[in-house]
Amino acid sequence: MDLHARYPALSDLRRRAQKRLPTFVWEFLESATGQEATKARNRAKLDEVLFAPSILHGEFEADLSTTFLGEDYPLPLGIAPLGMSGLIWPNAERLLAAAGARLGIPYALSTVASQTPEAVAPHLGAHGWFQMYPPRDPEIRKDMLARAKRAGFTTLVLTADVPVASRRERQVRSGLTTPPRLTPRLLAQVALRPAWALGTARMGMPRMRLIDEYAGNLTGMSSTAHAGYLLRTSPDWDYLHWLRDNWQGPLIVKGVLRASDAAPLEKAGVDALWVSNHAGRQFDAAPASIEALPAIRAATSLPLIFDSGVETGLDILRALARGADFVMMGRGFHMALAALGPNGPDHLVDILAKDMAANMGQIGTPHLGLLSKAIL
Repeated sequence: MDLHARYPALSDLRRRAQKRLPTFVWEFLESATGQEATKARNRAKLDEVLFAPSILHGEFEADLSTTFLGEDYPLPLGIAPLGMSGLIWPNAERLLAAAGARLGIPYALSTVASQTPEAVAPHLGAHGWFQMYPPRDPEIRKDMLARAKRAGFTTLVLTADVPVASRRERQVRSGLTTPPRLTPRLLAQVALRPAWALGTARMGMPRMRLIDEYAGNLTGMSSTAHAGYLLRTSPDWDYLHWLRDNWQGPLIVKGVLRASDAAPLEKAGVDALWVSNHAGRQFDAAPASIEALPAIRAATSLPLIFDSGVETGLDILRALARGADFVMMGRGFHMALAALGPNGPDHLVDILAKDMAANMGQIGTPHLGLLSKAIL
C-alpha cells in the first residue's frame, strides 16, 4: 500500500486516528484547556509566518540535517513527551522509543508515562531524553534521576510550566479520570474501537507506573490531576540549581515564554531552552510559542527547542526561521501511531521531511541555516 497516496499529510493520519480511538481517548489527546484559545492561537500565529519565494536559483538537494547539543540528526525533529502515552495507543512508549532509535531522532519519556524508564530501556536509541515533573522529596528525586541514567537516558528535561493541574474541561466532559476507570459509558466507546480494545486488553489498562511505585495508594485527586501532583512541587531556582548539580549530562528547561528568563537560565548552567506553551493544555491566556520565540532568541546564545502547534514540515521551517534550533512534536506522533500502528511514526517523519524539502525548494534555501534570510 502506498501510504503517501492514502495519507499524504498529518491531517489524514489525524482523521484515521480519531476513527480508531475511543472518544474519551481522543479527547485526552486532542483537547487543550479553557476555551482552547491558546491552542487556536498557536495555529493562527504559525500561519502568519511567511517566506519570500525564490526564483532562478537552480537545482539543489535540500539538506535537512542538523547538529543539536553536540549530536548529529537527520532532521531537526524529535518525539516530545506526552503523559500516559499508553492510553492513546497500547505500548506507545516502547513503540515510540523504538521509532526514535530507528529514525535517529530523540525520544522523550515523560515522568507520568505508562511505562517506567527500565521498561523502555531495551527499545531506546542513542538519543533518549527523560522529562521530569519535579518530585518534592529529595530522595525520590535522586532515585528517579539515577534510574533514568541507568536506563540509558542521556538528557534531562525539567518541565517548568506545570506548577498546578490545569482543568482541561473537554477531558472532564469525556468522562476520563486519572487513573482511567472504564465506566459503562466508556466501555460502550471501547466496544466500537476493536484495535485499541484488543491492544489494551493485552497490555492492561495504562497507569503511571513510575509514579505509582513512589506514590503508593494515594487518593483525593481530581479527574485531571493525578498522583504525580501529590508527589511533585512547583520548582524554583534553588530546585534548578540542585538538578544541575545532580545530573551529569545536558539539562533542558521546558516551558520558557519570557525572554527575561533566558539570561538567568543560562547563568544557572542550563544547556538549552524549550520554548513552549504546553500546546495550550495548561494556560489559555498564553502567547503563541512562535510569538515568544524571536525575543528569546535575541536574549540568549543557548540552543532553543520549539513546540506547540506544529503540524507540517513548513511549520518546522517557520520555527527554525524565527530562531529555533530544534523542534519537538508530541500529538502528531501519537496520532500517527494510532492511525497506522508501528509504521505510523516512520511515515509521519517521511511526510514532514518531504514537506520540508519541497518548501525549501520554493524558498531557495538548500540549508536550514539560511531560512531566516527568506522570512518576511
